[in-house]
Amino acid sequence: MSTATKKEHKSNRPERGGTVTFVEAIRQGLWEEMERDPSVFVIGEDVGKYGGAFKVTDGLLDEFGDGRVVDTPISEGAIVGAACGAALMGMKPVAEFQFIDFISAGFDLLTNYAAKCRFRWGAGIQAVFRGPCGAGVHAGPFHSLNAESFFQNTAGLKMVEPSTARDAKGLIKAAIRDPDPVIFFEHKKLYRLPRLREELPEDDYTVEIGKSRVAREGRDLSIITFGAQVLNALDAAEELEREGLDVEVIDLRTLAPMDKEGILASVKKTSKVLILHEASRTGGLGGEIAATIAEEAFEWLDAPVVRVAATDTPVPYSPPLEEYHLPQVKDVLHAARKLAAY
Repeated sequence: MSTATKKEHKSNRPERGGTVTFVEAIRQGLWEEMERDPSVFVIGEDVGKYGGAFKVTDGLLDEFGDGRVVDTPISEGAIVGAACGAALMGMKPVAEFQFIDFISAGFDLLTNYAAKCRFRWGAGIQAVFRGPCGAGVHAGPFHSLNAESFFQNTAGLKMVEPSTARDAKGLIKAAIRDPDPVIFFEHKKLYRLPRLREELPEDDYTVEIGKSRVAREGRDLSIITFGAQVLNALDAAEELEREGLDVEVIDLRTLAPMDKEGILASVKKTSKVLILHEASRTGGLGGEIAATIAEEAFEWLDAPVVRVAATDTPVPYSPPLEEYHLPQVKDVLHAARKLAAY
């Protein structure tokens, strides 16, 4: 590539730091890691010339070439398999699913191969499997999945889901550097949400995998959540504050391995817990968190652990039905008031 051509393509390079959206934070982190480490490459459907379904990989092809930005056929199983093979050869693939719903087509390789290689013969799969998850954007049942509980029972897989631009960048960089497979969930509703525009530092930074954050300090009740539901929790907490209830919000950030210490510290502080997640209630992550609290913090509880989650149906396409299906701020308020009065 000529120098003149390179300069032309440089215009699409994200600046380090600055005030950015959630999606641009991920793109910035991915770009920086590809600059830092030549073994990092991107693979997936339309990640090259098109720039990804949500433009996370926009500009990467022009900058790094088709040897490091690899467009694939529509075959998620092949994408996962190619990523695993490349990782075993010393590369660091970042595999994109256009929608996380289609991760199911690579389920066998993720759970029976990527997750187990280190345990079977000591060869870790250093790969990131990322894509947009979540509902609330009227995308229907095939493009709105929250898949975290599918993989929660698979030892060897790490899972993260950020809720802020700063964490999105720090966690994608940490995931790429992690020696084991990481599933990186990006809630599509957050991608370009104006309230998530955030000033990022120019310096290189990562966010530690396995550590939650206290999104809001409180003393009366804890809401434990992650992803887009962090915003609902914060909105509910603000409303409840006007009613005299001081609510703490814990943003898990990492779903596996979960920050048990952070969860238990909040439980011991407030003694009342509401678990909020967007996936269906039955078999959801909330049940595992509730069981952990019951086993290890029972004596600190002043009320039963409460779960607020989606209904046990696929995500409806109809906007009013989707709104009914998903947990809303009003649902959090209702459950929190009831819990506070217990």
